[in-house]
Amino acid sequence: MQLMDLSHEVGDGTVTYPGLPAPRITDYLSREASRERYRGEAEFHIAKIEMIANTGTYLDAPSHRYEDGDDIAQLALAKVAFLPGVIVHLPEGQRALRPEHLTGLDLRGCALLVHTGWSRHWETEAYARADHPYISREAAEALVDAGAALAGIDSINVDDVADASRPAHTILLRHGIPIVEHLTNLAALRDRKFTFFAVPPRMRGVGTFIVRAFAALD
Repeated sequence: MQLMDLSHEVGDGTVTYPGLPAPRITDYLSREASRERYRGEAEFHIAKIEMIANTGTYLDAPSHRYEDGDDIAQLALAKVAFLPGVIVHLPEGQRALRPEHLTGLDLRGCALLVHTGWSRHWETEAYARADHPYISREAAEALVDAGAALAGIDSINVDDVADASRPAHTILLRHGIPIVEHLTNLAALRDRKFTFFAVPPRMRGVGTFIVRAFAALD
């Protein structure tokens, strides 16, 4: 089995979404200080991280959109792990995933990943451009009807950021379908059969959190 990383690397100062604060990674216990603490017999490093939940490649749970929805801790593992994967390669020049792009696909119980190539702009000003790719309202409704288990995209948002109603978030999360944004390396999947994982720590009281998203290729 081959494992393929589909997550962006995150470090001190990495900007995920322009306008939101970047993570700050500092020492809580430095190696130098630990040598003194352990009288030179051992050495450890403990990092201190100040970070908003929407950092890097992250997963949206229903409570991100709905107060009565499941938060990250309440999400069943079956919602985010060992999901049969289906990838759609959005044609060059098309911004929105539409229902016709899903024609003929068996999506029941599957993670649908939308490859747009937008991740090439990661950590540049172009990443937040208003013409970024997204999932249309009609495609989100089609995913619900098809019984998809999860939706992911290698863009800054599953919604057109110009649409304040956020229809894809609204529709998918109301139906308990988690969303993964800021994926990368989707081109490498080509059309190979894969199983998808995007498991966050079991954090209470948050509707989004960073994940290590990856594919297990048969």
